Amino acid sequence: MNRTYRRSAHVEAIAPWAALSVILLMWWAGAKTVTWIRPHVAAPILKTQGTLRVPTAHAIDGAIQDPAVTAPKSGLTLSADVSVTGVDIANLRTRGLMIPVKDVPPSALVSSFNDARGGRKHEAIDILAPRGTDVLAVENGTIAKLFTSAAGGLTIYQFDRSEEFVYYYAHLDSYAADVREGEEVRRGAVIGYVGTTGNAPKNTPHLHFAIAKLDADHRWWGGAPLDPFLVWRDPS
Repeated sequence: MNRTYRRSAHVEAIAPWAALSVILLMWWAGAKTVTWIRPHVAAPILKTQGTLRVPTAHAIDGAIQDPAVTAPKSGLTLSADVSVTGVDIANLRTRGLMIPVKDVPPSALVSSFNDARGGRKHEAIDILAPRGTDVLAVENGTIAKLFTSAAGGLTIYQFDRSEEFVYYYAHLDSYAADVREGEEVRRGAVIGYVGTTGNAPKNTPHLHFAIAKLDADHRWWGGAPLDPFLVWRDPS
């Protein structure tokens, strides 16, 4: 009985070494390459107002999925199923949109819609102003989303009342105290303050402002971008 136990223990002690020896022998004899399995790495999480969203590809670079589970890193998604025409520009001109930065006249605006920005088009207008200058709602509408991203910093997406267009305000220093998702805002209401959050140059406070014509799904990040400069300035 004693001898049997000792033999069993001896076999158990040798077994792992025997298995290792077999593996090494196979490798030495030219066994097939071992496939290493890459461990899953969780996607980074961007914080939105009151929720957490998992980001997908850059909004301009790829399609964005359901807003309940994903969100753009920044900006507005280029949608293939909606297009902008001169009629849309004329429509916005008749609405008398406010310039979204306090005390900035139309003559101070500079066109930059087609400028290159990191391998893509800007598709927005940059309005320079001192840090902390009031950012104003361009017309009556609803705060569709308060969103924070690495590129845009603190941002606001606002729908017009008919949900035909979405207005995008980025690089905010902070939000106005009473701004909430889903709440209506009036034309000229203070909704935030000019800053340099996100990837804006830290010594150049400005508002990155964009307009997009919404697609049929009325997604807060979706639509076809149009040039805000054309709404306030005659290009000729």
